[in-house]
Amino acid sequence: MRIVLRIVVAVLSILGIAALWGILRHRRQIDGEVRDLFARADGDAGPVVTEEDLRDLPEPVQRYLRYSGVVGRPVARTARLKQRGRIRQGEDSPWMAFTAREYYTVRPPAFVWEATTTISGLPVALVRDRYTDGRGHMLVRAAGLAPVVDAYGEEMDQGALMRYLNEMMWFPSAYLGENVSWQAIDDASAAVTLVDGQHRVTATMHFDAEGRVTTFDGRRNRTVPGGYELETWSTPITRYGEFGGLRLPSAGQGVWHLATGDLPYVEIEVLEVEQDRPEPY
Repeated sequence: MRIVLRIVVAVLSILGIAALWGILRHRRQIDGEVRDLFARADGDAGPVVTEEDLRDLPEPVQRYLRYSGVVGRPVARTARLKQRGRIRQGEDSPWMAFTAREYYTVRPPAFVWEATTTISGLPVALVRDRYTDGRGHMLVRAAGLAPVVDAYGEEMDQGALMRYLNEMMWFPSAYLGENVSWQAIDDASAAVTLVDGQHRVTATMHFDAEGRVTTFDGRRNRTVPGGYELETWSTPITRYGEFGGLRLPSAGQGVWHLATGDLPYVEIEVLEVEQDRPEPY
């Protein structure tokens, strides 16, 4: 019996060491990707946003950018943030807690998102989602070891760029970029289009009377068994906060609107947002 126990302890120790090594290797890889991301960014100081820059935008978009506090501040070139929340794969899947760090560049549009998911406090998976050089790529490693998801292709490119367009609300001066166009809808919403090379995504942003974004919706590719399906996707904003003098969304959801009903699949709380600090946490 003692021999069996020793074997079990030895095996568990080896697995624990392997998992720790995998986590450290994964994080070194991410740090390298983040440094490369920032090395490719436009490092010139952005021009200061003025009222003249807002003049030709739809009225609710002007209201939103004024509320956010971008007028009188330089256009952001990079951004980084920290998040926590919970996520699930589907209606019958368990919720998993996560913590995350994310990094963005504006010219070119790109991001790297790194998350660790846990169940009952135990690490389950390390996740890296990114959009760089016009390509989306999702990588998931079980406890830092073997990859269980390694997804890329045209559908991932579209989905990742749509995600980027959505998350520009954490560095909203980017909505003034030359690769962004707006179309008025009514006094509470506007259509926004982002172009990056051969890729183009369009969504609708909704605003309240004060200028806060209330939700964002568009068509995005969703991963399903055997491939992808283009579905309606939205991100209702549930709370705002102040970060570095800007009023930005601090909590919200991601929701798939499916033929079978709505599927809230992620809940996010933003802990920190910094602009133009191009280095890993």
